[in-house]
Parts: sequence; structure tokens; C-alpha cells
Amino acid sequence: MVKMTKSKTFQAYLTNCHRTYSCIHCRAHLANHDELISKSFQGSQGRAYLFNSVVNVGCGPAEERVLLTGLHAVADIHCENCKTTLGWKYEHAFESSQKYKEGKFIIELAHMVKDNGWE
Repeated sequence: MVKMTKSKTFQAYLTNCHRTYSCIHCRAHLANHDELISKSFQGSQGRAYLFNSVVNVGCGPAEERVLLTGLHAVADIHCENCKTTLGWKYEHAFESSQKYKEGKFIIELAHMVKDNGWE
């Protein structure tokens, strides 16, 4: 996996992955299917998936937002290649039942496509 840094823009290619998710706008890889935690999330533009880790994604500043599951500190994430806003990263959950989301990423289905090996 490639680590995110603020000073460097890069394009990671997920090798050795049979199924990946990519940016629908530029086809940059975003996540390996094995990093998918849940398909049961709602974004601002419809359904969204929760991922453990992502690549080729930049992160904005964190801000507090009231979401469907309560108050969270989240940071918008964008594709490093085409700069499209994809979803958000959970930085902090204020309710104990939501702590599992901390450090995880939401990507809206409207901004990603399945690549490589999907039947």
C-alpha cells in the first residue's frame, strides 16, 4: 500500500489485485476489493462504500458534521489525479458505537467504477 503525504502527488497502481475500484472520471485506482468493509453507507449523492484504506486520494481539513449516525469529524477526500471530490475520511467519531469508523474512508458510488476481474 502507498502512504498518503501532503508534499507529494503520485499515482499508485494496485498490482496483484483481482478486483479494484477506480475513479469513474479518470480511472485512477482507488481501492482493492479486499479493503471494502461495508456497502451500507449513504453519501451526499447516494449510496457509498466504506473502505479500510485507499490510494491516490488526497485529504482536506477535518470539520465537524452531523451525519445520519451522529456527530463526526470528517475530512473530504478527492482523487489526486483529477481532483474530483469522492467522499470523506472519518477522523473522529463522538459516539462510542461509531468509533470503528475512525480512520476509514467513504467513497460514493457515483464517483467509482469496478475494474479488473469482475464477472
